[in-house]
Amino acid sequence: MALLKVRGLNHFFGKKSLKKQVLHNINLTVDHGEIVILTGHSGSGKTTLLSLIGGLRSVQEGRLKCVGQELQGAQELQLVQTRRHIGYIFQAHNLLPFMTAQQNVQMSVELHEKVSKRAAKARSADILNAVGLGGKINAYPASLSGGQKQRVAIARALVSNPQLILADEPTAALDSQTGREIVNLMQGMAKEQNCTILMVTHDNRILDIADRIINMEDGRLVKNTE
Repeated sequence: MALLKVRGLNHFFGKKSLKKQVLHNINLTVDHGEIVILTGHSGSGKTTLLSLIGGLRSVQEGRLKCVGQELQGAQELQLVQTRRHIGYIFQAHNLLPFMTAQQNVQMSVELHEKVSKRAAKARSADILNAVGLGGKINAYPASLSGGQKQRVAIARALVSNPQLILADEPTAALDSQTGREIVNLMQGMAKEQNCTILMVTHDNRILDIADRIINMEDGRLVKNTE
């Protein structure tokens, strides 16, 4: 059974005379446990597609079913519930600078109902140990390297055992060795948790981790071997 199913998805920015179509008739299926990489030049619509799949934008035209929820016409509460099953990893880390590594990760757990603060604290410490940052749980982002910040971001994304990880250029700001370490870590931990990964990247050095590579051009999928 597919974890993600997209059919006839169109998306527009602007209104009236300024209206511009940025996604054209997107059809995509991603199964449980797959690692799928989405490539394409800047401005081709990759990040827009990722944001729609992640429930960060509303679906305008077409069907999009993700982690069991149809997102076409979904209300905000339904989008919030869907996002609880998705982990997000961004190029810029998006860590809160006034929180420690553990607090950044713990906050993600506390968004879930029925998880006590004590349990959230223990779980965040465990996942930081798993990504090799057991000695940095009390460190603030300003004192961490780029690779360490991405490890915190991975821990934050995986701490709640999501069904789907959406990663937008997770290695773009990293050198080749650190980038390889980061994607290997993502791949290994996702396999352990039986988690699906959909990753946007320009980094040709990490394409080998993918089960499938899809190319996007001018808002269209031009190579989709689903």
